[in-house]
Parts: sequence; C-alpha cells; structure tokens
Amino acid sequence: MSDVASDTPASILLIDDHPLLRQGIKQLVEMEEDMVVAGEASNANDGIRLATELEPDLILMDLNMPEVSGIDALKKLRELNVSSRIVMFTVSDQEDDVVAALRAGADGYLLKDMEPEDMIAQLRQAALGKMVISDRLTTLLAEALRSNKPQQASRPDFDSLTPREKDILRLIAEGLSNKMIGRKLDISDGTVKVHVKHLLKKLSLRSRVEVAVWAVEEGLHKG
Repeated sequence: MSDVASDTPASILLIDDHPLLRQGIKQLVEMEEDMVVAGEASNANDGIRLATELEPDLILMDLNMPEVSGIDALKKLRELNVSSRIVMFTVSDQEDDVVAALRAGADGYLLKDMEPEDMIAQLRQAALGKMVISDRLTTLLAEALRSNKPQQASRPDFDSLTPREKDILRLIAEGLSNKMIGRKLDISDGTVKVHVKHLLKKLSLRSRVEVAVWAVEEGLHKG
C-alpha cells in the first residue's frame, strides 16, 4: 500500500450493498482533491477480492451485508494481511457491534447518519492513519471497556512498561497506526507490533482500542 502523500490522493474502496449510498459517498469524495474512490463492491466477497487487487489506502465497509457480514469480511482481510485502513460504516450504534468490529481489527467505526462534511473529515483522518469513531460512540466504548473487566483484580500498571512501550502507548492513544508509530519512532512496523503485544500483556488489555480508551481516561496520552 502506498503511503498517503500530499500530492497523491488517498484511494478509497467502498464495500456496501446499497448502490444509492455508494453513489452518494462517491459524489462526496469526488468533490475532494485529496481523496479518490478507487473501486466499489456490492458484497463482501467482491470487496475482499478488490481489496487484495487494489490495495487501497482506505476501505469503507458496511457492517450488515447479506451472505458474508462486514465483521467476517474484516477478519478475512486481516488474515490476508491487507494493510489498508478499514473503517466500518453502519447504522448500528449497538455496543456489541462496535466492540466486535474494533476487536476484529477495524481502524474506525462511523455511523451512517453523520453529516456529509463530518464523514469526509473523518475519512481524511482515517486515510492519514488515525483511528476514527463517531463522537457519540466514544462514551459507550469507554463504558463497555469498564464493565467488561469485572474479573480484573488489579488496574493496568503504567509503571510496569519500558520507556519505549510508554512512547508507543501514548501514540496508540493518539490513534496512530503501527506504520505511523514506526515512522515517528524510526523503528519497523514489526518492532512496533512486538512492543504492542508486550504492553497488552503487561496491562492485561486485549486490544489497542482498550489501550487507547484506558490511556485517554488516565490522561496518559498527554505525555
């Protein structure tokens, strides 16, 4: 996947079974100079095939599709090591759906009832490597995280992390991808991945989303 540069529009793949919605998003994106719709698919299987062929910067995918769901397609894309940013785009604001998508490797979760200009702004952030979540879901996500760990006797211990792991944790909290973190710290994606795995284990957290929410709640993202 090519990096998003200022002189290269971010390529977007749309995967949604509603043709009118795809057309609407396409028209919005075409008005922007820094983004372009590279392809579109009406079902998950075609979307997965196009994703591997086009290697777009960003995939915007519906959660609820016939035959193969967005979550299953997301898992498949991650199994295939598709490096595109993947953002779920859905009408569902159910806690279970949000958590399931993020745990499966989504880089964002946006609701279809958002204002067009907000959606474009969020897509731009996602293409640049930031995690994007519709505003009204962030509180829900924090509450889900808190209620989801009754079995955890001890709180995550920030002081147990190495200086490098602390740096990476703060950058995760800013919503940066492994690639962006690696670039910022001048280390490889693979090295970042190893550090993330270690810090998750030390903090008894299960995903980078949980790390981000916890770090923001604790004020650790401010350095």
